[in-house]
Amino acid sequence: MNSATDTLALQNLTKIFKIKTGAFRHADLKAVDEVNISIAPGRTLAVVGESGSGKTTLARLILRLIEPTGGTVLLENTDITALQGTALEARRGRMQIVFQDPYDSLSPWQTVGRTVAEPLILHQNLSMQQASEPVARMLERVGLSPEHAKRYPHELSGGQAQRVGIARSMITNPALVVLDEPTSSLDMSVQSQILLLLQSLQEEMNISYLFISHDLTVVRYIAHDLAVMYLGKVVESGPASQVFASPRHPYTEALLKAAPRPDPSYKTDHVYLVGEQPTALDRAAGCPLYGRCPIAEDVCADTPQQLVEIEARHRVACWKRT
Repeated sequence: MNSATDTLALQNLTKIFKIKTGAFRHADLKAVDEVNISIAPGRTLAVVGESGSGKTTLARLILRLIEPTGGTVLLENTDITALQGTALEARRGRMQIVFQDPYDSLSPWQTVGRTVAEPLILHQNLSMQQASEPVARMLERVGLSPEHAKRYPHELSGGQAQRVGIARSMITNPALVVLDEPTSSLDMSVQSQILLLLQSLQEEMNISYLFISHDLTVVRYIAHDLAVMYLGKVVESGPASQVFASPRHPYTEALLKAAPRPDPSYKTDHVYLVGEQPTALDRAAGCPLYGRCPIAEDVCADTPQQLVEIEARHRVACWKRT
């Protein structure tokens, strides 16, 4: 349930791409299909799912990098899908992103100082000289020294480069930061350092995180809430601890039981999905998992599934599990 105090609230957010299927034929691909999720201040919502589930498209919609086909994105109770021009630019400082590959996200021609200062120059009209002091403070907050401001990306380690990306995203004191697989390209020891840094900054600044990941071990560690996506739809959502302890949707069960476990003695009855994941173009009219689901019945093919609350804030889109 969305609240007026939520940092982010998505209401029936939808994105349809027109895909050419022949010389004169097109089809609608629902990359994001009527998604309703919210994030409270100071909390982390992790969005998980296989490649092609719609996670990245969802993030791009939230940041207004692409336009939605329908629905709304409320950032601090302001409908940013209705904003244009200077009104939209004024809100952009309140939502930032940390990318998966730290080197790809940093310009090789800019110093670290210029990179971190860029949001202040764009959103707060500061000069480079005016931005130098807050940049130095932010570099120290992410575990770097003010001297790093003079360096270029090729002079940084992977962990240092990601700290620069985090500093850049935090410099405007945003309400929301989208974390797009922020640790997947880093060594395990560096991953834990970055996760601890993100948690520390969240507690200090009361930031909301949208954490996109396929690594369920990382998600289990950092997420307060969880949304599981499959072919553009959220099929299960709720408090992360609750979903991990008691997954109800067959797709969530399959994801969790397929995840590697550090304990070699751990035993599980694996939930097998049949066949390969189709594209959203080939999705069944009813449940998107129909055709792969081990408990599906004929009625599932044509019966759309709605998220139903089965216990406090834990919702599942499966009529056999509600």
